[in-house]
Amino acid sequence: MSSKLTNYQCPSCTGPLRYDTSTGRLQCDYCGSSFTTAEIEKILQDKLEEAEHAALDTVAQQTAAANNSSWTAESGEWNPEAEGMRLYQCPSCGAELVCDMTTAATRCPYCGNPTVIPAQFHGKLRPDYILPFKVSREQAIAELKKYYKGKPLLPKRFSEENHLEEVRGVYVPFWLFSGTACADMSYSASNIHIARLGNEEVTTTEYYELRRTGTVEFSCIPADGSKKMPDDLMDSIEPFHYSELRTFSTAYMPGFLADVYDVEADTCYSHVEERAYRTTQQLIDSTVGGYTTIAPKSRSITLNKRKVSYALLPIWILSTRWGGRNYLFAMNGQTGKFTGDLPVSMGRFFAWFAGISLPLMGLLALLLRL
Repeated sequence: MSSKLTNYQCPSCTGPLRYDTSTGRLQCDYCGSSFTTAEIEKILQDKLEEAEHAALDTVAQQTAAANNSSWTAESGEWNPEAEGMRLYQCPSCGAELVCDMTTAATRCPYCGNPTVIPAQFHGKLRPDYILPFKVSREQAIAELKKYYKGKPLLPKRFSEENHLEEVRGVYVPFWLFSGTACADMSYSASNIHIARLGNEEVTTTEYYELRRTGTVEFSCIPADGSKKMPDDLMDSIEPFHYSELRTFSTAYMPGFLADVYDVEADTCYSHVEERAYRTTQQLIDSTVGGYTTIAPKSRSITLNKRKVSYALLPIWILSTRWGGRNYLFAMNGQTGKFTGDLPVSMGRFFAWFAGISLPLMGLLALLLRL
């Protein structure tokens, strides 16, 4: 499918605009002009609507043409639709861009202009909110280098020889669930008192039946809506500060990539439910104290769904290569929280293990002689 793109050009010089994480404004690196998202939205609203209509018209025309056609493509001819890809044309230089089905914002590899695909945000695919980037590309790279430091088992040559393959700022689709958890839980508890009467030790045990009921309000429990992103990687860079959510606008996107969701909200609900249950249980358990022993008897937690929102959240994805292997890192584009896997030097591991085990063995041998 061929469809129209739109890009954000500077009203002063027509150069490409990018979203500046430090100022929250759209910046032109050619003439130095900067604009608020509201200013650019106002200027480009007609352009975006025109591109949306053109994209949808193109889809309808091509679908009708395909249905009416009696021609069949030869098996050797490449069909981007069959490969789960889409073909677009850059509005700045005319180059053809091949993107996957979920790509909503990208950058032309030929002219470098940031581009947005308006039709991807049509109807139910349009997010409710967006959380703008606050961490810049340079800060993300600097944090990666800091992440290497203080890792005793990291191969010494890794931080010196690994090559940074790719740094991508991506707006990742997330479902944000809000609701209420109602808990009714019971416990068996006891208090043990030990007293000495003369030469005798008297133990007294008091038994209790405890019950706790309560309601926990949940707001914005996130669930990754993209098949591309590993869920454990996304979970590990939480939390986000949702008080800074903004009503969705493509004006926050220039300079970043973006995807639309390809995982439905209902599919994510079991993951959200598990998190809500676990948190509720921990909160209720924390109210039971002051006893020698506590054992849960029954747990009843009912989760009532209230609202599901669709939002794009900012994440930096960094990929390095060393020793013939790629290492993937993720960074929260709002808070700077970092995570990722690092290689382990077996030589350093055994040296570290020996440094701990040998003194312990010596101490144990000394104790056995006593």
